[in-house]
Amino acid sequence: MNIGITCYPTYGGSGVVATELGKTLAKRGHNIHFISYAIPMRLDGFVNNIFYHEVEISTYPLFEFPLYTPALASKMIEVANYEKLDLLHVHYAVPHATSAFIAKQVIPNPDFRVITTLHGTDITLVGLEPSFLPVVKLSIEKSDGVTAVSRHLREKTQTNYGIEKDIEVIPNFVDSDAYKRKTDSCLRSNFSPNGERVLAHISNFRPVKRVSDVIRIFDIVQQKMPATLVLVGDGPDRTSCEMLARELKIHDKIRFMGKQSDLTEILSAVDLFLLPSQQESFGLSALEAMSYEVPVISSSVGGLPELVLHNQTGYIAEIGDVERMAKYAIELLTNENKRLMFAKEGRKRAVEVFSEEKIVTEYENYYKKVLSLPKVI
Repeated sequence: MNIGITCYPTYGGSGVVATELGKTLAKRGHNIHFISYAIPMRLDGFVNNIFYHEVEISTYPLFEFPLYTPALASKMIEVANYEKLDLLHVHYAVPHATSAFIAKQVIPNPDFRVITTLHGTDITLVGLEPSFLPVVKLSIEKSDGVTAVSRHLREKTQTNYGIEKDIEVIPNFVDSDAYKRKTDSCLRSNFSPNGERVLAHISNFRPVKRVSDVIRIFDIVQQKMPATLVLVGDGPDRTSCEMLARELKIHDKIRFMGKQSDLTEILSAVDLFLLPSQQESFGLSALEAMSYEVPVISSSVGGLPELVLHNQTGYIAEIGDVERMAKYAIELLTNENKRLMFAKEGRKRAVEVFSEEKIVTEYENYYKKVLSLPKVI
């Protein structure tokens, strides 16, 4: 198949999943055309049948803001026509699904199809803005196929937007062959020079991730045992988190690593992963941790209970319950046999339920299904 993929090229789960999906589809012989304003962060190295088409945005004095939606739609039309795309798979509804809807009205190929994958905040936060809601609803309804990364997100979409359209649940995935724990991580001695237990968190440091809760959980843990906290990522809350660490006088025990593209050495050196988010439609970073045999302690929100099995691959607690999460962390860090059991179960679940091989095949089958159905007008 000739497949177009549009996603945000920066850090974030939707862009990561879209890029990894495209790379795997290319390995299976499909021609993949990425359409975005920049090369996706995970799109590294040359692959013969992967192509990148940059969206060019013109600026005029008349317009106060760049007009990305029509520029993206025009590029979609150009690529679909000249590369003879069978389908366009857009990740994150705002504004990608809207641009795809516009493009579909212009593209003359009657067999061309549009598939939208909903990832989370495009539905639960951004899309619910009064200025966006009617357009997002129309874009979803006019897509030929719609997928969501969790059952929770599917239900939220149908409820919040009053959509009766069938939405297929295809979860996020991980390359469990590549995301595999190393027994000799070069960072372990760096994080734990004197045998400290190592906790970690990875996110874009937005308020919804509640990174300050991660620091407060760690503060309780480090009072009970020597420990180090590794924070990977960057974003609007980073400065306030650094200030909190200083106020608690634990800044010297916390490593702010910033953005990192290669997680193997980091997660192979970690004992426990914390994800106390306020909202999480799936929790890709938690899945990645599980693939590296790192037990996860998370909040019981969104799609996380579909991923993290309580008292099996980790623990879940209510949002903001820092004390309980800290209690769970201390329990696992002081009971190595139990921690290792959770680690093995997490790895097993990542491989058997959320492997790249399994989920990408689900996407391929869904593409074939949508291409065989009548076009949505």
